[in-house]
Amino acid sequence: MSAAGIGVYVGGGGSGEGFTLSDDEAARVLEIGVEELKGKVPIRSMGVEPRTARQMVDFALMAKSAGVDATQIYSLDQGHGHRPTTGEIETYFSDILTAVDLPVVLSSHQSVGYAIPVEMIADLVKTFDQIIGINCSQPDLAYLASIVDAVGDRVDIHVGGPLQTLTALSLGAQGFLTSEANLAPRLCMSVLSYYEAGNAAAMTEAFGKLVRLSQVLYGHGGIRATKAVLNDLGLPGGYPRKPQLPISSRTLDEVREAVDRLGVAAVEGWTTAG
Repeated sequence: MSAAGIGVYVGGGGSGEGFTLSDDEAARVLEIGVEELKGKVPIRSMGVEPRTARQMVDFALMAKSAGVDATQIYSLDQGHGHRPTTGEIETYFSDILTAVDLPVVLSSHQSVGYAIPVEMIADLVKTFDQIIGINCSQPDLAYLASIVDAVGDRVDIHVGGPLQTLTALSLGAQGFLTSEANLAPRLCMSVLSYYEAGNAAAMTEAFGKLVRLSQVLYGHGGIRATKAVLNDLGLPGGYPRKPQLPISSRTLDEVREAVDRLGVAAVEGWTTAG
């Protein structure tokens, strides 16, 4: 990922399997990320959806101690189907941002069941100078456009996953979050590189491959499939932690066949044989 020039979020709640990590393990993961990536590409901590502001503050302070460039601040997840009020959301972010001086990226993620109001995002960006970005992982493109219009001239905006990438770029966002980069960082980066170069044909070809790769991986277990393919290629993949279980050999064959058919090896420069 460093060689591809792609920034890395470490220890996230999705592909990072952050919910399975103890505090000591999370700290070590952050330290390793900093050791490998600091000064080469942006290295940021992601964490998991918290139940309280205190949990997010503690993670952010851990991340600062590890030496990351910035940390993501997830939206509050009260659990048990509860949704916080507007006042509770605002208080949650204010409590965190007054306690953390590390550069931060706010996350509005569909996993918690609500979106941070655009007006609140604008007020927070105006009030707290340490906010450098917004990660918008919401299906509503009108919501994304409103965020870009409200704060796009002051902070970077990334969408969650590759599927909204071309729309996001056309609206004025800067890029996308991608667990697919664990397997194919050069392919992911090429979409933005071709976009910046004005090479529409190459960009759309790379984007088509990335979307199909994403569908294959998420359709067969997400990070479980990604790790299995990396291992099968003789690359460092590791294994999913319980409660997640490894994919079957049959599923691995299906995923590997699709990856080969997409020609990902040529893009990534793999010389290993599975």
